[in-house]
Amino acid sequence: MKRLIIMSALGLLLFFNNNKINAQGEAAVPFLLLAPDSRSGALGESGGGLADNSAAIFWNPAGIAFLQGTEVSITHSNWLPQFGLDDLFYDYLTFRQYIDEIDGSITSSITYMNFGEFIRTGEDSPTEIGRFRSFDAAFTLGYATKLHNDWGLGLNFRLIHSRLSDKGAGQEEGSGVATSVSFDIASMWRPEKLNIPLLGNFDNRLSIGVNVSNIGPEIYYIQQAQADPIPTNFRLGLAFRLMEDEYNALTLTGDFSKLLIDRTKDENDERDKFYEALVTSWFDDDFATEMRDIVSSFGLEYWYGDDDFKFALRSGFFYEDPDYGNRKFMTIGAGLRYDLYGFDFSYITTDVFKGGENHPLNDTLRFSLIIGWDGASSSMGKGFPRGI
Repeated sequence: MKRLIIMSALGLLLFFNNNKINAQGEAAVPFLLLAPDSRSGALGESGGGLADNSAAIFWNPAGIAFLQGTEVSITHSNWLPQFGLDDLFYDYLTFRQYIDEIDGSITSSITYMNFGEFIRTGEDSPTEIGRFRSFDAAFTLGYATKLHNDWGLGLNFRLIHSRLSDKGAGQEEGSGVATSVSFDIASMWRPEKLNIPLLGNFDNRLSIGVNVSNIGPEIYYIQQAQADPIPTNFRLGLAFRLMEDEYNALTLTGDFSKLLIDRTKDENDERDKFYEALVTSWFDDDFATEMRDIVSSFGLEYWYGDDDFKFALRSGFFYEDPDYGNRKFMTIGAGLRYDLYGFDFSYITTDVFKGGENHPLNDTLRFSLIIGWDGASSSMGKGFPRGI
């Protein structure tokens, strides 16, 4: 029973618990929105403007256009630690490789959310009649290239597979297994030269990115009539290098994101198509209401060290309007870089907010291991990459 409660509450508690929820729900496969890496996780889950390592395939794949070399990373997190289940975890694996012949980088990632083992009982009896395992997974393949010294473009294609159950409930035909596809399109502006009157020189200090991710058709488990949209998401990310010298660097990050889905069905029991919702989701309500639906996150990252060894301290804040999810938490983290290797961790705390000590996200830890070579290490430290 405990696991069934967790499965039912997972989306509500973490992703879409807001006043727009209806009988049809919000979006399926919400694991696609989880902040995957420890570095951005420690920056209040902001990374759309920074996007200078292989995890940019999630935050903004266009950021990879500014990188060289090869990099792999793996992140692990025991999810919802408040429930105390060791087999509820999240893993994220990334890879990127710059290739001269295509004037860009090939990228890929594997996302895996394990929900553990469940007990199946009869409809009218608590007697165990079987067991099954549940998980969500996605494989992403992408390409990033420069359109100009200051502009990057990133494209991703994604295969999504969700296995909630190996068979339907009761007399339902089919099973709780679904497969779909989606794609992302992103751009990044990192000006090498930028002088703003009255404000000063911003050469190689500012980065602005836009990423529209998980664009694709609805997904369903049993039948098309029960289909739900996948979580198409708009993200605007900014990063600004506040200072940098030979040994120190300080960077401010900020992300603003919004779901681009049609949450309600009309009188004909239909939703807008996913490509229509890219536009209509901005105008479901009045402008002020739609702006309240935007999730904000901010972070501050400090690096100290040289090219051989450096360490980072990070902190951040995540905010969601009380009527549109009410997720609020602080994040902290740290990182190390030595030669080809890097290690990051992040920690989420909701204790600073009223009732936060009992929030399922409280005490969430993420750990990431990074290996980069052939010049990739330049992206794993201070400031922004200065171009290829």
